[in-house]
Amino acid sequence: MLNKQLVALEQKLGSSILNFIDEPFIKEQGVELWLKRDDLLHPVISGNKWRKLKYILDHALSLNTQKIISMGGAYSNHLHALAYVAKQLGIASHGIVRGERPEVLNPSLVDMSAWEMSLEFISRCEYRKLRSYTLSTTLPELQPGEYWLPEGGALELALQGVAELVGECDINYDVLCVPCGTATTMAGLINAVPENKQVLGFAALKGAGFLTNEIKRLLNHVDCHNLDWFVNLEYHFGGFAKITPTLDCFINQFEQTHKIKLEPVYTGKMLYGIYDLIRQGYFKSGQKIIAIHTGGLQGNRGFASQNLRYMEKS
Repeated sequence: MLNKQLVALEQKLGSSILNFIDEPFIKEQGVELWLKRDDLLHPVISGNKWRKLKYILDHALSLNTQKIISMGGAYSNHLHALAYVAKQLGIASHGIVRGERPEVLNPSLVDMSAWEMSLEFISRCEYRKLRSYTLSTTLPELQPGEYWLPEGGALELALQGVAELVGECDINYDVLCVPCGTATTMAGLINAVPENKQVLGFAALKGAGFLTNEIKRLLNHVDCHNLDWFVNLEYHFGGFAKITPTLDCFINQFEQTHKIKLEPVYTGKMLYGIYDLIRQGYFKSGQKIIAIHTGGLQGNRGFASQNLRYMEKS
């Protein structure tokens, strides 16, 4: 049974609805596109942040955890959500942040500090080493009462929360599309969809071929050979948290047309990729596509319009 504190928090969440994306060129291709609005769940713990954290936090609470330690970039959606929810649950949190401490904290870091997350800034080299600690007990020098949460919430328990998203998709669909950072959300979808459905991921970072093996690691009890899934590596726009004028224009047009806010690190890139693949005839006529809006809109505060870049976040 889910911890009663988490039940109370979940009861305050909004509804993740399905929005039909009405575009003439999509109709011409004979396909349908729907957007699963996980961004509407909560202003802070929206999208896949809540999905991934839910059962991890339940496990941590069952162990009487006093402090959760995790890692992320300076605009990390994951750390931002973790700081908030840990504060709500009365658990201490510690964020290990990639890069040098800035002279002035950005808005995301200010929020984390306000929610009493202690912040530790480390070099990128040290940060990369932390990625090798993939279980909640593997961080060196972990003290009693402390719980290690890898980057992006990449633990097997995260898959259980993501699976609930699949159960909420109440239309008959053929393809589920999702942006990929650590690919934890994608692994959760693969683990939950029926065998006749495809899961298509869109990598948010350059050189992300390793995500296929990461998905297999998270699905270590699942026979992936019988499942239809694929990580598309073509729509990273130069690398993680990078943006081009083309992507910026697409996001602005989408927001004006559909009145739905996007962010360019994950969902914006995925939707651009979906639109491009539809135009190329990648999807078969008659197919219904559901794309997952994974939230993280707080990261838009890191956008520097003068040089068309978003600051690093994860």
